[in-house]
Amino acid sequence: MQQETELETKFAQVGHGLTVEDGNVIAGYASLFGAPDQGGDVVQRGAYAKSLKALLDSGRQVKMLWQHDPRMPIGIWDEVREDSKGLWVKGRLLESVAKGREAAALIAAGAIDGLSIGYRTQKATTGSKGHRLLQELELWEVSLVTFPMLPSARLTAKDGGTPCALRAMVAAFEEASRVIAAR
Repeated sequence: MQQETELETKFAQVGHGLTVEDGNVIAGYASLFGAPDQGGDVVQRGAYAKSLKALLDSGRQVKMLWQHDPRMPIGIWDEVREDSKGLWVKGRLLESVAKGREAAALIAAGAIDGLSIGYRTQKATTGSKGHRLLQELELWEVSLVTFPMLPSARLTAKDGGTPCALRAMVAAFEEASRVIAAR
């Protein structure tokens, strides 16, 4: 059993991508089971179960951060659960937070399209191919990121387009930026 104390981050493969709905609701896979990343780690099915139960029992929740920066929460993950594919998340970017508005604008423009998890390894072994098999993780946060570790760890806007509400929020943010810059 391997016990690590430092917080680790993993740019996660998100499978079918993260969807954006109603301008600020985002959902998708933050981690897929059985997929090796470029660092040689493979998250095993059930790795998050104990952590998610502990969070639920204590009334805490997984944080939504910008680029793994604990000083930059940008939203709320309303739902975080394991299923047969991996770790599925659904949450809201907060329009009242500057970085949340910026994240929405960057997603709409296609500049940000990655997800990444922040965690502590509680139990891991080495597999036959030399991969670190992550069997139990203490999940701390899921971040929106610029550079995912896996080429397929990308966000996608629902239906390949930007929802009207998201476009309106981006336009309002851009107009407010112009007004502030003109002062």
